[in-house]
Amino acid sequence: MAYVAPVNDMLFNIKHLADIARIAALPGFEEAGLETAQAVLAECARFNEGVVAPLNVTGDGEPSTFQEGAVRTSPGFKQAYAQFTAGGWQGLQHPAGFGGQGLPKTIGSACIEMVNSASLSFALCPLLTDGAIEALLTAGSDALRATYLEKLISGQWSGTMNLTEPQAGSDLALVRTRAEPQPDGTYRIFGTKIFITYGEHDMAENIVHLVLARVAGAPEGVKGISLFVVPKFLVNPDGALGARNDVHCVSIEHKLGIKASPTAVLQYGDNGGAVGYLVGEENRGLEYMFIMMNAARYAVGVQGIAVAERAYQQALAYAKERVQSRPVDGSVAGSAPIIHHPDVRRMLMTMRALTEGCRAMACVAAAAYDAAHHGTDADARRQNQAFYEFLVPLVKGYSTEMSLEATSLGVQVHGGMGFIEETGAAQHYRDARILPIYEGTTAIQSNDLVGRKTARDGGQMARAIAQQIAHTEADLAASGSADARAVQKHLSAAREAFLQAVDFIAAQSKSAPNAVYAGSVPYLMLAGNLVAGWQLARALLAAQTLLAQGQDTAFMQAKIVTARFYAEHILPRTSGLRDAIVEGAGSVMALPIEAF
Repeated sequence: MAYVAPVNDMLFNIKHLADIARIAALPGFEEAGLETAQAVLAECARFNEGVVAPLNVTGDGEPSTFQEGAVRTSPGFKQAYAQFTAGGWQGLQHPAGFGGQGLPKTIGSACIEMVNSASLSFALCPLLTDGAIEALLTAGSDALRATYLEKLISGQWSGTMNLTEPQAGSDLALVRTRAEPQPDGTYRIFGTKIFITYGEHDMAENIVHLVLARVAGAPEGVKGISLFVVPKFLVNPDGALGARNDVHCVSIEHKLGIKASPTAVLQYGDNGGAVGYLVGEENRGLEYMFIMMNAARYAVGVQGIAVAERAYQQALAYAKERVQSRPVDGSVAGSAPIIHHPDVRRMLMTMRALTEGCRAMACVAAAAYDAAHHGTDADARRQNQAFYEFLVPLVKGYSTEMSLEATSLGVQVHGGMGFIEETGAAQHYRDARILPIYEGTTAIQSNDLVGRKTARDGGQMARAIAQQIAHTEADLAASGSADARAVQKHLSAAREAFLQAVDFIAAQSKSAPNAVYAGSVPYLMLAGNLVAGWQLARALLAAQTLLAQGQDTAFMQAKIVTARFYAEHILPRTSGLRDAIVEGAGSVMALPIEAF
């Protein structure tokens, strides 16, 4: 089924929720106003609809292949990647000083969604490169930046993250890959890394691996991990590619989904050691790697939104075409397309509302990031950074868990045909399943939300967000419409449930950590649900105003209906989550291990 980028919804969020005019007033973004956003999104939609989206199904059917140490990507991927880089899409939101376009994340995140909706497998290559760029921009030496950044930002070279090892998944304290210092200041890298997305492929001229390793004599645990740049091909002083480095792909994984994306096992140092270059200082590797991971975590959240959008579009098209049974209200004399049936409408509305709510939340988070990094007022920068950091686990965790619900509903709308691979509905479900695992599982995101983002400051940031939500509730009450009152009722109840969970976490995190962390994922889901619902409430207020002005009547009416549906059908889930967090912790840990 053809993909059509939801440009109107993206631009609505960019203008009315993210306030692109405010972003364009920041230093460096003067040319990045609404007109720029419209032009960039239109061109991005054209490219992804026409070039990348047709590869989604073929890539699933003809995955990347591995033979004699080399990976060949799915048919058409190499050519599409060449067009992607020629269009400057890799450098969209990276600094102009290294060849990028320097656009705000507020615009860039919409483009990231489009390429991921078009093909999740294809989009993973530039996603990992973005993370490598962020790490080098933040912690790389002038020499490393000069050697690698321009080629990464152009997409001529791609990047990877090398964290996981056979014995060390999320527990990076167990990393065994070693780095041996050399007299010339380089290091020799030895070890095995697994689950390396695009760790080997044929689309870029060079692959720049960012590798966690341990220098001899380093402290035990995560405090002794360092970060290294290890290129597939060494780079000569003049910038040309030199000899092949001692890093090789030994296999690629056979996966449930994202089959076109090669997930490599990489072996370092079989022939004397791979040449690596230290990023920053020794033993600070985890700190630097988190720069990459935070960039990637936000992007993976956007991937969840992207695949949910693709599944929704396919389910909607099928529901309009599939004729089955008479409507219960007798509105059609005979059998009718299934979109006439109330439960199909409920499923489609759930998919639509979840996707639009998460998209709005991600857009607002991106705007906070832009304000934090480009604002002129130090206090405002700190506030925006704290807000963005609170939202990252929500964007990543809630949006990816949401994608499982949305893609599952997409299969359900198709009925038995959804279980048949030929319809394509199953691919979205399979592809989405990795997203709550990528870049830290939902539990890891929720532990971050509980420990670093809520308990550490005694819930201050969480309560500040709740206060902002209360202001929106006041605006809803003042608007006077039935839709606004309905949304206000449920938003207020969800905010109260959130605050009760925050109070519980702040009070119990030290004295009863098991009780608190037993409810960590429910807390993340509660917070994500609330913030997405809040953004749709803000969208409703904007849509009401624009509707009164006669602007884009059908779109504004649909936005209002979607916001009300979210409030009445999805926000009420927060009360059950609150009960599980505050009252249900005991039963999580009550059963003895031997009884399982």
